[in-house]
Amino acid sequence: MDARFTAEQDEIRRTVRELLLKRCGPEERRAAGLTPAGYDGALWEALAGRLGLPGLALPETYGGVGCTITELALACEESGRFLAPSPLLSSAVLAAPLILALGTAAQRADLLPRIAAGELTAALAVPGAGLATALGLVGDHRGGWAGGGRAGGVQARRVDGRWRLYGEAAQVLDGHSAGLLVVPAHTGGFARSRTLLFLVRPEDPDGGPVRVRQTALDVTRPQARVELRDVSAELLGGEDADVLGPLAAAGDAAAAVLAAEAVGAADHALERTVEYVRQRHQFGRPIGSFQAVKHRLADVYVRVQAARSAAYYAAWACGTGAERVGGLALAQALEALRSAASEGIQLHGGIGFTWEHEAHLYFKRATGDALLFGPVHRLRARAAEAAGLFDAGEVAV
Repeated sequence: MDARFTAEQDEIRRTVRELLLKRCGPEERRAAGLTPAGYDGALWEALAGRLGLPGLALPETYGGVGCTITELALACEESGRFLAPSPLLSSAVLAAPLILALGTAAQRADLLPRIAAGELTAALAVPGAGLATALGLVGDHRGGWAGGGRAGGVQARRVDGRWRLYGEAAQVLDGHSAGLLVVPAHTGGFARSRTLLFLVRPEDPDGGPVRVRQTALDVTRPQARVELRDVSAELLGGEDADVLGPLAAAGDAAAAVLAAEAVGAADHALERTVEYVRQRHQFGRPIGSFQAVKHRLADVYVRVQAARSAAYYAAWACGTGAERVGGLALAQALEALRSAASEGIQLHGGIGFTWEHEAHLYFKRATGDALLFGPVHRLRARAAEAAGLFDAGEVAV
């Protein structure tokens, strides 16, 4: 593994940071969260149209750039630094890889170029609140998380030669605004129950889902409840498709990208705190000169650097197929972000916990991501189980 970045990778980081520095400050971020979509459409056009971020990891055949997960992770590290609200995670990281892996030639040719250009946004609508389980990050995803048996989750049934879906997905990232939903559902009844993936177009005149934006802990990650009441759907790929492998691969890549994003957020939170303790005076000297403060920030710095190394390695491993360590990297990064955000709130003193200051947003990002993709102890338990470190009964989840 060559740990040095290429000139192209450095350029990706620089251009994304420069754009977000100009157009994603605290006021712009707050205003974006209040829009119906939950993000700034003009900023998304710039990220997608000018920089091509949604297509970074997609093949050139489908309008992408042809890069690897590493380049996408580096771009998301910069977006995480600014907590930039955008459909990049839901479209390019969660939904697009599944379409690429399982879609028919016609489906890929129709959908992927539009996703790469940012014209079409997509979301992965997992039944209930089982996103982390569906992606294989916190447990065995061969179970009934999608609604096994005759009831529960999301069920698919063929009616007059067309697929219809029934059920609900409770926590769908960008589910209220996405132009396309990728929905895992069970079909085949109790005896032959199996999970397949379906494409749902919300504006389908033959019957679309009911989508309601939810109040989320992290306002920079808008979520929705998607109700599927006899909704028309299109099967992604064929009926004999094995969706568990692509789901696990997408989960590992998503965890690596999320880890890089969390590292960017933690690094920024630490930078802001260091800057503040140099300026804030107490007893005639900067509070950053006190040994106790130095020790606390030094501990955070070590956590952030260790998480950065883990995130970079996980992204590299995704590109080579060497091993799947995204969950471990994500656990490390979420702990680093939570530590950096917590210390930032504490060391900012009286202003650190106010609504007007941005410190709370970084703490909420760490907590919100742990709720969606973790928690940390389950990410590590799953990694230990997959590596065979303990007997099945010894791994606490």
